[in-house]
Amino acid sequence: MKTSQVSCPTCKKKFEYYSSEYRPFCSEKCRLIDLGQWLTESYTVPVQKLSEEEALTLEHLVREKNSDRDSHDD
Repeated sequence: MKTSQVSCPTCKKKFEYYSSEYRPFCSEKCRLIDLGQWLTESYTVPVQKLSEEEALTLEHLVREKNSDRDSHDD
């Protein structure tokens, strides 16, 4: 059987990864804490705001792709 000691991403406690039913977390409590962070949108991905020109170009490309897809659905 594989063994590997890892740190829980929530509490940083070391635990046996392969024997934990809550992996990658050490416990259900840590798993639920992490889920709560996602549900309250505490975790974010940094983004760079688009310029108005970039936003218009992106919008145009999306519309173009959607119209191409719609024309192939017929």
